[in-house]
Amino acid sequence: MIYYKLTTKHWLTLAVLAAAIIIASIKPLEFESYLLHQVGTGLMLIMLFVCLKKIGLNYSTFLLYILFLLIHVSAAHYLYSYVPYNDWVKSIFHFDLNQVMGWQRNMYDRLVHLVYGLFLYPFFYRLFQVWLPSLRAKTLFFITIQFIMASSLFYEWIEWWIAIGLSPEQAENYNGQQGDIWDAHKDMFLATIGAMFTGLIIYKQQNKT
Repeated sequence: MIYYKLTTKHWLTLAVLAAAIIIASIKPLEFESYLLHQVGTGLMLIMLFVCLKKIGLNYSTFLLYILFLLIHVSAAHYLYSYVPYNDWVKSIFHFDLNQVMGWQRNMYDRLVHLVYGLFLYPFFYRLFQVWLPSLRAKTLFFITIQFIMASSLFYEWIEWWIAIGLSPEQAENYNGQQGDIWDAHKDMFLATIGAMFTGLIIYKQQNKT
């Protein structure tokens, strides 16, 4: 079912996001960098409401969009590079995830880029489905993948553009590169992989109907 207005479950989902933003805004590691990240949150929420009103979204697409924002907001509080996910895993499951996986850096930012493709594919697919109604499902699949690749690249350009106007310390806090010269390339690759995974699931479901 396609929704063109907010229902009770939409408002409850938004309330969870609002609570997360309030909590994340309490003593973030670096307030200026946190605010820069939250500008993106605000722009994405505006886009979500406009699209909900103009073209309609099913609840699962809406929910995945909000889940991505929840992960982003949590990461912004810790400047992406310092999310203590490994400490959380140790506390709950009693093993060292970084050691098991052989990770030498904080990998939470990689998760966010992967989830960008995984969770936002349905939203972008819906946009192209409305804007280009004559296209077949296979063509829409490839266009949506290409858009996620292009938007990931554009985001990396925006990060670079902002970072060159900051001090080296502020730029590192905002970018979360952690000394990896291939950071942007890996982030874009993960977003692409995530989009392809979700896209193939949706494409196969459509072929069954």
